[in-house]
Amino acid sequence: MIEFQNVSFSYDGAHPVVENLSFTIGKGEAVGLIGANGAGKSTIMKLLLGLLNGQGQISVDGIPLNKQNLPVIRQKIGFVLQDSDNQMFMPTVYEDMIFGPRNYGLSKEETERRVDAVLSRLGLQELKYRHNHKISGGEKRMAAIATILAMEPEAILMDEPSTALDPVNRRTVINTINDLPQTKLIASHDLDMILDTCQRVILLSHGKIVADGDAETILRDRELLEANRMELPFCLQGWHGGSR
Repeated sequence: MIEFQNVSFSYDGAHPVVENLSFTIGKGEAVGLIGANGAGKSTIMKLLLGLLNGQGQISVDGIPLNKQNLPVIRQKIGFVLQDSDNQMFMPTVYEDMIFGPRNYGLSKEETERRVDAVLSRLGLQELKYRHNHKISGGEKRMAAIATILAMEPEAILMDEPSTALDPVNRRTVINTINDLPQTKLIASHDLDMILDTCQRVILLSHGKIVADGDAETILRDRELLEANRMELPFCLQGWHGGSR
């Protein structure tokens, strides 16, 4: 579904933020993208969306990422931003949710069906007509996720999806992610959430892949995580040797 081949990018032209990255993500895979601040997680997301132009080749569903193909690729990918205020730009949650589907030509009836189905799944029916500036940070985060789900993309990118969520909403998001059939790439410092939602993890350090494999194996490896300025998930801390 997603392929990076020898992808590099530098903001200043001299110091690579990501360097010679190569990986593939198959259809339906749930992959966690982890690493300390500055490792390159958000840059990878922006490269995949065509918001940044790097060297190398990126393809989505077999379609090369270039200026000509960008509109098609962006219909295949939904992106949940780290800052919900940058995503929720219409007056109400409802207006935000219908904006994308209606602009892609969906009928009013199909759009309404999607909106109601997503809000029901997330338990957010009461937010439908609420004004975005009058809802809490956690509610706005949930609404931002709902907005992307209404698009029914083939792949979903999430940048720190558990930020600003209380425990109940955090668990709702985790359950929702696990129920989604789409390909998922989730960048997060919340390693407990990654452990709960992803079968595979890509660990980055200074723009390079340090480890790529089974999530349980990598997230239990205390020595590997600490060498890359990370700690074991909270649910595993207190157990020696990176095992329960």
